Amino acid sequence: MKTSVINIALGVLALFTASSCKKDTRQLNSDITAVSTLSAPVNSASLNLQPGGSSVVFKWNAASASEGGVILYEVAFDKADGNFSKPAYRVLADGTGVQQQATIPQDTLNKIASLAGIASSSTGTLKWTVRASKAANVQTGSAVNTLQITRPAGFAVAPSTLFLTGSATEAGAADVTKAIAFKQTSPGVFELYTSLQPGTYQFTDKATTAGTKYYLNGSGTIQQGEQTTAVSATTSAYRIRLNFNVATSNVIGIQSVGLFMSAYNTEIGQLTYSGNSTWSNARIPVTFYQFSWGRDERYKFILHTSAGAEYMGSVNRDNVAPAGQPASYFNLAPVTNDQWNNTYKFDPSIDTHNAKVDVYFKANAAYSHTATAVN
Repeated sequence: MKTSVINIALGVLALFTASSCKKDTRQLNSDITAVSTLSAPVNSASLNLQPGGSSVVFKWNAASASEGGVILYEVAFDKADGNFSKPAYRVLADGTGVQQQATIPQDTLNKIASLAGIASSSTGTLKWTVRASKAANVQTGSAVNTLQITRPAGFAVAPSTLFLTGSATEAGAADVTKAIAFKQTSPGVFELYTSLQPGTYQFTDKATTAGTKYYLNGSGTIQQGEQTTAVSATTSAYRIRLNFNVATSNVIGIQSVGLFMSAYNTEIGQLTYSGNSTWSNARIPVTFYQFSWGRDERYKFILHTSAGAEYMGSVNRDNVAPAGQPASYFNLAPVTNDQWNNTYKFDPSIDTHNAKVDVYFKANAAYSHTATAVN
């Protein structure tokens, strides 16, 4: 009897413990309302985009959640006839999605317009709305505004690498993997010192057959496509500059590179193009100028181009002697035509001897030069 009472008591205790440990499994309510008001830019606003222009701020009124909590927002863009089922582009709101605004750079809007089918140098319509979300619940806004977008000339997405290929180039057209690399001087801007011969050339973003191709039309505007640009002139050296941000090109012929000696205020020798982005002269007689205080050894370079003379020299206004200096001492940068500033100094061994001088405009390194004494 005593044992039965104990068993009954233990059973009641177990039932009580089990019921008291049972957790509250009430389901989280993620219901939210859609954004119903877009405040900026106003409906049918016009935006004339400019490369690097000021960001545009998109604003809207808040959505509401049935039981409060954090709501995340993103701006969705679509074509004029789109329904946002597959937006052309989405941008998270400021503050990692929690703010009721999104600050969007004009360069990004240019990319969005391109994805929506608006061509460069053209005007078209974008639609935008705001999608609100809480947990897995996403509500596309009930308000939709349009934007009249005018895109600048140029490419919304510029290549990050660029190569020159074709029968008019030093690499030839037989093997695109040997295409000549450009130097990227800033995002979307490329430069190459090379030679062109009779034939055709084009540009590619990859040194493979799968690369995206570009060419220059009759006015020198960069176009995407398989067409080529023809060269009929005799083989000559050129500097090719391409700016994909505004789709412009600048192809300048380079006749020679002059070695300018400051004390004489004239060129004492000419370098000619020897291929592979290099100008050379194996023997330039060099004699330092005798002043009352000593012998002067300062020099820099002049590029003789089809557009006029350009000077290349040191980034340092006043330079020391080259002995013991790093390789960067010989780096080249555009400088003024000032007789004395931004010059280098010859090594003393070159005085009253011949100098072998080479100028390198290589795409894979800093522009530089060497000057060494020879018999």
